[in-house]
Amino acid sequence: MKILLIGSGGREYSIGLALSNDDDVEEIYFSPGNGATSSLGKNLTITNHDLLVDFAIEHGIDLTIVGPEAPLVDGIVDTFTERGLVIFGATKEGARLEGSKAYMKNFLDEFAIPTAKFIETKFLEEAFNFIETLNAPIVVKADGLCAGKGVIIAQNRTDAKEAASKMLNGTSFGEAGRKIVVEEFLEGYELSVFAVCDGKDYIVLPAAQDHKRLGDGDEGPNTGGMGAYAPTPLIDATLYKKIETRIIKPTMIGMSERGIPYQGVLFIGIMVVNNEPYVLEYNVRFGDPECEILMPLMKTPVKEIFYKAATKDLKNFHVEFYEKYAVGVVMASKNYPYSSSEPTEIIVDNTVHDDISNNSHISYAGVTLEDGKLYATGGRVLVCVGIGDDIKQARDRAYGLCGQVHYAGKKLRSDIAYQAIAYSKG
Repeated sequence: MKILLIGSGGREYSIGLALSNDDDVEEIYFSPGNGATSSLGKNLTITNHDLLVDFAIEHGIDLTIVGPEAPLVDGIVDTFTERGLVIFGATKEGARLEGSKAYMKNFLDEFAIPTAKFIETKFLEEAFNFIETLNAPIVVKADGLCAGKGVIIAQNRTDAKEAASKMLNGTSFGEAGRKIVVEEFLEGYELSVFAVCDGKDYIVLPAAQDHKRLGDGDEGPNTGGMGAYAPTPLIDATLYKKIETRIIKPTMIGMSERGIPYQGVLFIGIMVVNNEPYVLEYNVRFGDPECEILMPLMKTPVKEIFYKAATKDLKNFHVEFYEKYAVGVVMASKNYPYSSSEPTEIIVDNTVHDDISNNSHISYAGVTLEDGKLYATGGRVLVCVGIGDDIKQARDRAYGLCGQVHYAGKKLRSDIAYQAIAYSKG
C-alpha cells in the first residue's frame, strides 16, 4: 500500500512511524513533512490540494491521511473524494465542528449534548452583559482556528471583558476572534476521547489525558500540549458508556440529520464534573501529543483502521490494543510558547540501557534537517514516548529518554501523568 500523509508535526511523524513498521506499507509520502519524516518516507514540496490530487493519481496512492485541522477546514477531503481517491479525514462541512466554536456550541445546544452554558456573539455589549451573569473563572474563546491557542481563562470579570474586547477588535487572534464564545468555567478534570468514524459507525480509542499548561503543577500559560498519557485510570466503564450514549452517538446522529455524515477523527475534549461528562470542544483530528501515545498502543495495523474508516467499512471491523500504557513528554524550545527561538542542534545520546531502547522512542515535530544534522526550529520540538506495563513504568522510560536528548534551551515538564500516578496510589 502506498500512503500519503498530510502535515508536518509530531502527530504526522507518529502516524508515519507506525506505518513504517508495517510490512504491507510499500511507500510513505509526507506533505510537507519535517526534518525527521524523511527518515520514514519521502517529503514532498507540494502543498496545493489540486496538485496533491494529481500526485496521488500519478503515483498510485492507495490512501491519504490528513493530520492537521487547517487542510480539513479548507476542504482537502472534498477535493480528493471528488477525484475518486480514498482519503481519511473530515469533510469541509464536518470540519466546521472545529473550524467554528460558535457552530460547535450551537450544535451541542441543538442536540442536547451536555456542555457549559454559553453565548456566541460579535457584539461587545452582549458579551459584557453575559460576563456579568457568570462567576469567575470565565472562559473566552475566539470562534475561528487559532492553532489551539484561542482560549482565555479569565480569573475575574474585568479580565474576561478585556479578553473579549481584544478578540472582537482584532487585537487578539485577528479575524479568528471577530466572533467569540463566552462560557461558564467547569470545575473538574479533563479527558481526551477519540472516535474514528466512517459516517455511521465508529471505534472509540483508549481515553487519554493531555497537559496543556506550560509548567509543573499545571502552572503557566496554555500551550498546544506539554505531554499526555493513555489509557487513563480516571475513566471507568460507566463513564465510557455515558460519553458514548450522551455525546458520541448524538453527535453522529446530529451530523447525519444535518446532511453531514461525520467521518475521520472525532476528538472530544471532555470535562468530567462529579463523574458527569461535558463537552469542552470538538476537534476533527488527532490531538498532539495524544496521537504520539495512541499510535504505539494500537495492535491492529493503523493503516487498516484508517482505510476502513475512509471506505465506510467500520461496522464489522474489530480493533485490538496492546494492554500497555504510553506516556509522552514534550520537549519544547527555549522561548516557547511566547516567541520563536534560535535554531539549535539536537544531540541524542546512544542508548545504553536496553530497557529504554526497547520501550521508548522519539516522535519528532518542530525540527529541520541540514547537512545531515537535526535542528530544533519549532516551538514543540519532539515528544519522548515511553511504553510500559503500568503508567509509572511508561513515565520512567519516557523521562529516561528525555535525559538522552540535548539541545540549547530545551524545556519540559517533570510531572506528566501526575494525576494518574496519584490516582494509582489511592
